[in-house]
Amino acid sequence: MSSNLSKWLYPGIKVKRWVLTSLFGVLVVSIGAIFIVSTYPFVRTFATIIILCGIVFIILGMGKMIVSLLTLFLPERERDIVNILYQRRYLERGPKIVAIGGGHGLSHLLLGLKEYTANLTAIVTVADSGGSSGRLREEFNIVAPGDIRNCLVALADAPALMGELFQYRFAENSQLQGHNFGNLFLTAMVQITKGDFKKAVEESSKVLAIRGRVIPSTVHNIHLIAEYIDGTKTEGEAKIPKTNIPIKRLSLSNENAEATPEALTAIAEADIVVLGPGSLYTSIIPNLIINEVSEAIARSSAYKIYVCNVMTQPGETDGFSACDHVRVLTEHANPDVVSACIINDAPIPESVLKRYQTQRSYPVTPDVDKIKAMGYKVVATDLLDVKDYIRHDSKKLTQTLIKLIETKRVIKR
Repeated sequence: MSSNLSKWLYPGIKVKRWVLTSLFGVLVVSIGAIFIVSTYPFVRTFATIIILCGIVFIILGMGKMIVSLLTLFLPERERDIVNILYQRRYLERGPKIVAIGGGHGLSHLLLGLKEYTANLTAIVTVADSGGSSGRLREEFNIVAPGDIRNCLVALADAPALMGELFQYRFAENSQLQGHNFGNLFLTAMVQITKGDFKKAVEESSKVLAIRGRVIPSTVHNIHLIAEYIDGTKTEGEAKIPKTNIPIKRLSLSNENAEATPEALTAIAEADIVVLGPGSLYTSIIPNLIINEVSEAIARSSAYKIYVCNVMTQPGETDGFSACDHVRVLTEHANPDVVSACIINDAPIPESVLKRYQTQRSYPVTPDVDKIKAMGYKVVATDLLDVKDYIRHDSKKLTQTLIKLIETKRVIKR
């Protein structure tokens, strides 16, 4: 212990000089305090000046010492300290928002919302059965890590390089071909935590210094089962869209799968619940058909917002309008899981549409009046981002959500 304390006296630490400055200030104040009780007015005046000078030395020394220490712990970021403190204090006063879904849609939403509030919880589906997640599920008997990984990266406050590392996909000519580093990291963390997936996610959250929380909707190793209108069934999230038969009903391979208690608590305490954006049948509904989740959302006093997709998805929502999305969502869950809907009404350039038409994907019709007839508020506005893909613009979507939240629920700061 004494050897560690002595290291503070080493040259170049830039701490001891300011400690000595503060101590000198204490000495000066002490001297002034002795003379301030004098019966001579001029002595008391001189003593007051001495005390004030001592206080200046104390403040200077303490302030410089704090800056030196912060600089050690935040190298090359000392100029950002005030901004960091302000941002954290501001975000801590934000509303409690729970975002439910999966896939790229949810992670894209989180990127915008994390700049609005630190009280952000992502409840994420773990029913993915394709790609890297599917292979790891089969080999290690764990829930799918892929959507969890995307949300962790989206909420990360860690350096950008760390996010790139978690999203890194190994080349096809390697033995790890197709796997994401983040998926492997989560899988290894599950083994380290002796099979506790929730604990694995919590520890991974610390590594990435995420803003908010990421919670799996369940820790049961579930698969999705789709029943089609012709009576046939398919099991496995990745296989469901491939039949090109309209889906009648979605269910789980384990009907007794329970929601994580943390997810139910977050919903109960939420000011806002956001459903989507994301694949209707394979990202959003899988969370809602887990025991107690829909009931928890329906009981919650939160304002519940559904963000409808911009484009239809082949094999899932062929020919669906915005009203069809809302109808299927509430049929699988509960009419009270939605208070308002946000839909895109901006036209999509024809040049971009042609590319999507070859994939049998078309714009979702914003049939506002039909949704209003169902008893829900509707916000129809421009949400488009059409650079490489047609998707929601994160900034536009966040601004629309904030406006709806602050005007309809009067949650302001």
